Amino acid sequence: MSGPLHGVKVIEMAGLGPAPFAAMMLADLGAEVITVDRLSTGQEDPATVSAQLLRRGKQSIALDLKQSASVEVVLRLVESAEVIVEGFRPGVMERLGLGPDVCLARNPRLVYARMTGWGQHGPLSQAAGHDINYISLSGALHAIGTAEQPIVPLNLVGDFGGGAMLLAVGVLSAVIHARTSGKGQVVDAAMTDGSALLMSMMYGFKAEGHWKDERAANMLDGGAHFYGTYRCADDKWISIGSIEPQFYALLVEKTGMQDVDVANQRNPATWVDMKQRLVEVFARRTRNEWCALMEATDVCFAPVLAMEEAPAHPHNLARQTFCEVAGVVQPAPAPRFSQTPACIDHAPVARGSDTSKILERLGLSEKEIDALHRIGAIG
Repeated sequence: MSGPLHGVKVIEMAGLGPAPFAAMMLADLGAEVITVDRLSTGQEDPATVSAQLLRRGKQSIALDLKQSASVEVVLRLVESAEVIVEGFRPGVMERLGLGPDVCLARNPRLVYARMTGWGQHGPLSQAAGHDINYISLSGALHAIGTAEQPIVPLNLVGDFGGGAMLLAVGVLSAVIHARTSGKGQVVDAAMTDGSALLMSMMYGFKAEGHWKDERAANMLDGGAHFYGTYRCADDKWISIGSIEPQFYALLVEKTGMQDVDVANQRNPATWVDMKQRLVEVFARRTRNEWCALMEATDVCFAPVLAMEEAPAHPHNLARQTFCEVAGVVQPAPAPRFSQTPACIDHAPVARGSDTSKILERLGLSEKEIDALHRIGAIG
């Protein structure tokens, strides 16, 4: 075990998406993460388990939380943990007997981290939803896409950027506070809040009068010809981000375009015509030809790589941006630490793989563990 969070113990209530991703990052950074799973059916395909990357580096205990004996096991885990992470709708943990009041009574220093889409309160707090809905409410989805319609940005903005990343920051901030004050607290991370926060710069631009509240009409949303993607002769794509004047001048030079007033770069009235000119220019060569001409220059250029291609790019290879664990190619832990390097401690494990080991560490005897098995409380 290594990483800057070595020694931090986290209890994760198994779920989907952002909460597991946040817990995975904590595990990558050295935290001991124990996932409380539902009882396993025993039909999991080991090959499928190894590809469940959000479970990497974690231990698993399988419990039937409808039974009071299983709830008591979770509370025993909470007593020795610094963090509990859950991603259920508001009220679910309370109904299980594992709400913040109960857990903090067992461990007053506990950081109780809650991940939801709409937040713990508000008119929509009890409604179902997904990433696309949460980023709709924050203004983020409206700003992403073509002039004709919003485009789904995978589930990166709400679930993982505005959700998991914000949850991880909240957890680490609250852990620091608990260690200095002795007092735990509840962290309410909502994807609506997080995706709104990610839009801070754009809301600032709008307040300054530098952002039109429409898609494909601004410098960073595809409206500007010098910040966007272009199709090449082989139907592959490249990206251009020549925002600064000197980078734009180099773009003009490398493309060989004539009669371009570089001083007029930021004039939106020229963008449509200039974009069409670049469409025609980039369509004359293959992606590899443009890479040979522009990659590693100050044009601010990169090929648009498919997921199959990205791990093999020389830059990603040099930085070991991707790794292979149990035969599965996957993104490596980030960021980098000079003294306490992060790592993937082990491949994902099946539900309940560590149940007995975890219970033994809690001090339960073999007889007590057998009794829990008999009543179906654990698996």
